Amino acid sequence: MKLLDGKRALVTGVANRWSIATGMARRLHEHGATIALTYQGERVKGEVEKLATELGGAPVVECDVSNDASLIAARDTLERDFGKLDALVHSIAFANKEDLAGKVFDTSRAGFSLALDVSSYSLIALVDALRDSFNDGASIMAMTYLGATQIVPNYNLMGIAKAALESTVRYLAFDLGERGIRVNAISAGPIKTASARQVGGFSRILDVVPKVAPLHRNVTSDDIGDMAVFLASDLSRAVTADVHFVDAGYHAMGLFASD
Repeated sequence: MKLLDGKRALVTGVANRWSIATGMARRLHEHGATIALTYQGERVKGEVEKLATELGGAPVVECDVSNDASLIAARDTLERDFGKLDALVHSIAFANKEDLAGKVFDTSRAGFSLALDVSSYSLIALVDALRDSFNDGASIMAMTYLGATQIVPNYNLMGIAKAALESTVRYLAFDLGERGIRVNAISAGPIKTASARQVGGFSRILDVVPKVAPLHRNVTSDDIGDMAVFLASDLSRAVTADVHFVDAGYHAMGLFASD
């Protein structure tokens, strides 16, 4: 028997086959979960539909997390065509490219609002829309990064948004705990994705991690996916309100010798 047999998981944030969310969806599916995917905009719809065929013909639902009507429509479609949810993967973030370089104090009010809305409030909005679609004992997980709590040059506004997301995870865990629903965050090490390349100097981060992390390597989307499997499974039934690092131990390093 697989860890996730009989469970239904909704995975958001799939854009292409290199997305972290795609790796998570694959691992969840491999461990027995029935998957549904969301997409935002016609630009990525075709690619997400192709990926869905590799995941057992997963349903594909349009969902713009910045639009309440879209959230409600997605919820209604899922209730009709998919059923109750045992897991939700929130892998959604966005900031204007100019806010991922330079000085934080140059961030515009509009840019700040956009990043916090899409990257942080969207978790609240999704949970609110889907509150009656979750089975008791379900698992919700959100993707975050080290820049939420430590300075990562050029991560800038996204670090601020991820800090808000991590706080949101804790408060939602408290609110949903009476139903046995767990809410956690996964802090992934750097992975080469289209989104990550928007961060100035990202390639240098990929070079540094294997040199200083205890495991001396970068992580893969499969590594992240395996943590998602654990959090979606009953093995994590008493685990909630926390941030789980999958970064080869890099987050634990303090001072380290330079080359």
